[in-house]
Amino acid sequence: MSLSDSYQPGSATHGRSTSTHGRGTSEQLLETLNTAVLVLDQRLLMVYLNPAAESLFEISRRQISGQYWPDVIRAGESLVERLNETLKTRHPFTERELELHTATGQRMTVDCVVTPSGKGDLLLEIMQIDRHLRIAHEEHLLVQQQAARELLRGMAHEIKNPLGGLRGAAQLLESELHNDELKEYTRVIIGEADRLTNLVNRMLGPNNVLENRIINIHQVLEHVRSLVDAESYPGLELLREYDPSIPDFSADSELLIQAVLNLVRNAAQAGAEKIILVSRTQRQFTIGHTRYKLVIRIDIVDDGPGIPAEMQEKIFYPMVTGRAGGTGLGLSIAQSMINQHQGIIEFTSEPGRTVFTLFLPLEVANG
Repeated sequence: MSLSDSYQPGSATHGRSTSTHGRGTSEQLLETLNTAVLVLDQRLLMVYLNPAAESLFEISRRQISGQYWPDVIRAGESLVERLNETLKTRHPFTERELELHTATGQRMTVDCVVTPSGKGDLLLEIMQIDRHLRIAHEEHLLVQQQAARELLRGMAHEIKNPLGGLRGAAQLLESELHNDELKEYTRVIIGEADRLTNLVNRMLGPNNVLENRIINIHQVLEHVRSLVDAESYPGLELLREYDPSIPDFSADSELLIQAVLNLVRNAAQAGAEKIILVSRTQRQFTIGHTRYKLVIRIDIVDDGPGIPAEMQEKIFYPMVTGRAGGTGLGLSIAQSMINQHQGIIEFTSEPGRTVFTLFLPLEVANG
């Protein structure tokens, strides 16, 4: 028996709550489901939603009784067209990775199954899939980062050896020259060899054992704020929204400072006028394949131009940059430093609002 067969619209018409006594078995079944279920009439007005739907969309059935569903959750025109088509044809459909919104405007990604009922209504079964998509994306980021590091590590040996020989030969040549003007050329060679060696080392990122000690995350964030303030970006406003209850934890403060600094500098250099540092905690959070009881979440929010869509899948690769004069190493190195703490960096970006989020475990992983 499908949900559409079991639901009887008359049992909860227009969101009127009824007592348990007198309710049909079908409605009692919907009330206990973890899947969000909504019923729309032929004008796409909401006539019923179960408790799971109330929780998902952050509304109550009394609030939405008789309201136009696409207005409440800001559904796109294409979904509205498909709903109206189903009302005419009575053919069910499934929409995957659909973006909807809660009543408070929070975005979510869902799979939606739409089935016409025998009485002309539409029954919608909605399953939120953000968490599954996020875990898959995190796994991709971790694999991407590891592959990039292995590739660069192999390239580094091939590049650094001839650079060392080149520098040594230039030094020997300089010692044999007595003309200061000619020595200028050898100094250029030595300087460029040193610059390329430093660039290769930066591409490799940190590869040392962590120097962990008990730190407070807000000391890290405040240190970054002082460094960026000292660099005097014109018109830049640095704000903070900290959760003072976040406990101290064990980490390498120097690596965390560098990781956060790379992200804040990127935003400032991209032309952001306001950057907000936000600290929070999240419980029962999964990073890759590992679930942690408690993690620190640091959001770095800026109002800059955003990351071009064509770059968003590859910005953590080394040498990828959208800024003239940039090396494309800052994000790759920051991701590597956070990975060394079993954490990860994610981001969302659109013009006027980019958010880089650092997740750092505070507790031992769940077994």
